[in-house]
Amino acid sequence: MLAALIYFGAGIGISLVKAANRHRMRAGETQRIAKKEIPVVLLIVALDTVAAVSLMAGLKTVSAESASLLGNFETAATALAARFLFREPIGVRLWIAIPLITVSSIILSVNDIGGLTISVGALLVLLSAISWGFENNCTKRLAVKYPLAVVMIKGFGSGCCALAAALALGETPNSFYAIPIALLLGFLSYGLSIFFYVSAQRTLGASKTGTLYATAPFAGVAASILIFQQPLMASFFAVLPIMLAGTLFAVLDKHRHVHTHEPITHTHTHSHGDSHHDHSHGTTDDKHWHPHRHQMQTHSHDHRADSHHDHAH
Repeated sequence: MLAALIYFGAGIGISLVKAANRHRMRAGETQRIAKKEIPVVLLIVALDTVAAVSLMAGLKTVSAESASLLGNFETAATALAARFLFREPIGVRLWIAIPLITVSSIILSVNDIGGLTISVGALLVLLSAISWGFENNCTKRLAVKYPLAVVMIKGFGSGCCALAAALALGETPNSFYAIPIALLLGFLSYGLSIFFYVSAQRTLGASKTGTLYATAPFAGVAASILIFQQPLMASFFAVLPIMLAGTLFAVLDKHRHVHTHEPITHTHTHSHGDSHHDHSHGTTDDKHWHPHRHQMQTHSHDHRADSHHDHAH
């Protein structure tokens, strides 16, 4: 039920933002989800639902700070799925970051190293991270669409699925006053977060956006320590420097080489001033949306696996 309310909060909040900025978004509103993209949308909703429900269940037994660090495994899952399923390139630094983050996650998942007992709650948090890692790559397929529309689909779609599961299990909100709080939390922590994430994916690609997002769990750790003031486990202190090192390698990952853009005509929100959108149709510095054509171009610059850099390596 909490997962449902959080997702509904994201959908409702972003819908209000969209309505309040109607005069600035008319061009982008013509970007509809195509029929061929419906299977991707359904997969996104399913993965989001599994991820959110698993996280809420895991948080029952896992401390907030440990769950925050475990959530960093989303970085590794995103990058590995991007590389092996969607053929995105991964730099050397990111290959170093993945095992560091993975080892840290394994340590946090073990309750008793001597007896090798695994925390079920930690495994649920890891399941949520893996689900969101795969979902990040699916979302990239819609990243050229208007970001607010993507957030609304994820919010209302995943919210309905989680609500159906909650009702099937007989769950109800414990307090009427908790409902608006959960909705507000959903708008702030999911709605705005997903909006900024999808916006970044359009220019950075799935793997790089995921690695930059790896800094988020440390904000969660800091907030958890300040709010709950609970004593931290020894494993947390053992993992923190390893996780920090993995995050640093991930954030510093770069990718540059000579590459060729094949001619293509497509439609997405863009602005002029970069090396890829030099077509003319009047002077404007604002982001806008229309069908446009890219001519063949060969050059070299730092780039990510965005919608203009899906070339082979």
